[in-house]
Amino acid sequence: MAPRNKEQEQEVLNWIFEVLGEKVPAGQYEDILKDGVVLCKLINKLAPGSVKKIQERGTNFQLMENIQRFQAAIKKYGVPEEEIFQTADLFERRNIPQVTLCLYSLGRTTQHHPEFTGPTLGPKMAEKNVREFTEEQLRAHNAELNLQMGYNKGASQSGHGGFGNTRHM
Repeated sequence: MAPRNKEQEQEVLNWIFEVLGEKVPAGQYEDILKDGVVLCKLINKLAPGSVKKIQERGTNFQLMENIQRFQAAIKKYGVPEEEIFQTADLFERRNIPQVTLCLYSLGRTTQHHPEFTGPTLGPKMAEKNVREFTEEQLRAHNAELNLQMGYNKGASQSGHGGFGNTRHM
């Protein structure tokens, strides 16, 4: 498990509450996010109507449903599945760095949504870099000997003696 990075956690909180247009509340990072309410409000701000029902209070099970609704919504929004944290990572504080990674990923993903004009989080996403080659340039490549095709200057396995034997040097 990666060590926690307090600066990143603070940056994530600042971003979330800047998007929500609210002041960052006092308290620990994981406590502010634990019940999933803030996360659901965040994805609804980025993609309105993503989470229809937010449980403001209730049993642990009901609060964990907030987190699951958030996870489903960000997956639909475009966050890669492998970067989405597990419910227990946040709710049971099992892997808080994974939660941070996931929120950074969400912050980056907003850049693919031109309708979102709010603050961004993390580095700028790479743009598409299309290259155009002439027919001549493509043909020139075919004349080169590709070393991955196994050109091996006459080396052979003769004298190896078959499977299971050691090489005699």
